[in-house]
Amino acid sequence: MNVTIAERRLRNQHITGRALRRPADVVAWLGAVQAQEYEPARWALGLRMQDGAVAGDIQRAFDEGQILRTHVMRPTWHFVARSDIRWLLELTAPRVHRILSYYNRALELDARMLTRGAAVIERALRDGHHLTRAELADRLQRAGLPNEGNRLARVVMHAELEGIVCSGPRRQRQFTYALVAERAPKAVRLPRDEALATLGRRFFCSHGPATIRDFVWWSGLTTADGRRAIEMIRARREEAGGLTYWTAGQPRRGATRNQPVHLLPIYDEYLVAYRDREAVPHRPSTIASATNASVTFQHAFVIAGHVAGTWRITRSAKGVTIHAVPLRRLNAIERRGVIAATRRYQAFVDVPVECVIP
Repeated sequence: MNVTIAERRLRNQHITGRALRRPADVVAWLGAVQAQEYEPARWALGLRMQDGAVAGDIQRAFDEGQILRTHVMRPTWHFVARSDIRWLLELTAPRVHRILSYYNRALELDARMLTRGAAVIERALRDGHHLTRAELADRLQRAGLPNEGNRLARVVMHAELEGIVCSGPRRQRQFTYALVAERAPKAVRLPRDEALATLGRRFFCSHGPATIRDFVWWSGLTTADGRRAIEMIRARREEAGGLTYWTAGQPRRGATRNQPVHLLPIYDEYLVAYRDREAVPHRPSTIASATNASVTFQHAFVIAGHVAGTWRITRSAKGVTIHAVPLRRLNAIERRGVIAATRRYQAFVDVPVECVIP
């Protein structure tokens, strides 16, 4: 049953299922995509798109505001669809605010200071101005407000959680901020129950089969919210390995990609979105395993849905080298699969890529 769950997740997340056409389609289908590591997060989208998708496609979607990057659900950056940013923030930001309140007190940031900081940032970004964090720090300094280190980060994050600012277009390699009102003027607002049902439906359609604990972990909401969500969307229940899994929507149909090996970036939704890891452990469990290391915070490659190794990148003037590190013995077919997955990554980044497998 565990293999079946892994295969169904791969298909539902569009890793093996029918490829999606646009970056915004991927983000909207998944609900949100963890994106604190920007370059790997671009590959997370490309991995689920049609063959021929390149990193520049995601960059254009980001710069044009088709996908936005902000702190939502948990205290970390996510890609969200432009039309979803308001209802997602209104649903999940109150919980994030509560989590951050302790740290804000430790940094001597009170509500008045955070509110004043958000107002300064809002004024600075009006009329289409897109500013870097350093440029926002300069505006905050002029106003006598925190403008360095973690205190600066918390002030800006507060403005994000309040739905005032989000990502603007990149300026060369620098990130900028923009006003949500200008970046997503037609963003949808939903009553809380409708927003909860929408998020639950997206999660259990795209990430299922999954447990309520998985949804709670991924969304940052409460267990009561998770139970309410599966009730409203009439999720389907199944038992496996002593756990209760839920799915929603119709089984994904259409052409599938038969590639057995997939290079997943760090924090990919296929691994990071789940609290219960019995179906797809983050470490190998076979007798042939060479190590017992977890891959939670590394690039990983999966074979038939299960973690089989990690990979890392080195760059040179000639291009990119992918160093694959198997966590168990690979047979000849699996080694060829890793090389094939590398070729797909090469097409995405559009630079020469060499694969090294010890």
